[in-house]
Amino acid sequence: MLIWNRYNLLALFKKPPPSVTALLLQFAAFVLALLCTGLIGLQLSPLAFALLCGLFAAAFSHFAGLARWWLPIQLLFAPALVSMLALNIPSEFFLAAFLILLAVYWSTFRTQVPLYLSSDKVWRALETQLPSPACGRGARGEGKPNFRLIDLGSGLGGVLTHLASVRPDGHYSGVESAPLPFLWSWLRVKLGGYRNCDVYWGSIWDDSLVACDLARYDVVFAYLSPVPMERLWRKARAEMRPGTIFISSTFAVPEQTPHETVQVGDLHHSELLIWRM
Repeated sequence: MLIWNRYNLLALFKKPPPSVTALLLQFAAFVLALLCTGLIGLQLSPLAFALLCGLFAAAFSHFAGLARWWLPIQLLFAPALVSMLALNIPSEFFLAAFLILLAVYWSTFRTQVPLYLSSDKVWRALETQLPSPACGRGARGEGKPNFRLIDLGSGLGGVLTHLASVRPDGHYSGVESAPLPFLWSWLRVKLGGYRNCDVYWGSIWDDSLVACDLARYDVVFAYLSPVPMERLWRKARAEMRPGTIFISSTFAVPEQTPHETVQVGDLHHSELLIWRM
């Protein structure tokens, strides 16, 4: 165990997660801002100094290759911190905000998958990709679902509940690792009376979670981030049955051309990338 931890620690330093990189760049920006203002003897207000730090941090993040959505975060982090401190807001507010963010973005630090919410246009586009009542996995018998779909990273459960409403002949499962979105989606399913839906709390990589065995499903849908797509593709190839469908919203699989691409036309310019296994 000591050896395993040592090598994982070395790997972390070789390629730290983006959140760690962002924090280190903020520190570097602060040091550079101190040096610049000290060398020329410039006296800046706390907010102006924070803006200078933000500019340096955003520039460093760009050249370090962080995703574009990190740039406004890096730019505004120090100014926002100074502004909040100037307002003398009670510390309990920051604790509450931290706990809420922790419940929503529980595993983002490790998985590098933020909470992305699919639009209703994506939901409607998914309807067209579901097996027809005559297809599925064969005769299921009366009361049996004609097909099964899983949403990997199901968020607030919008995909599941929408499809369960328009195609009640299917069964829909979702897996979500963040506590607050999971609780929201679980209540949404239970209180909405969606008997053809299940939501599970856990990681999509957890082999002990039976719901994550992709061999059980006719359609696998994911709206994650670019980071896990290569690994998810390997899992899909290893587990999914011939004739089933793998769909990724927006994020491509490296070096794998989809069999079909559906332009959704929503505000996020979403598209469905479809592979037939």
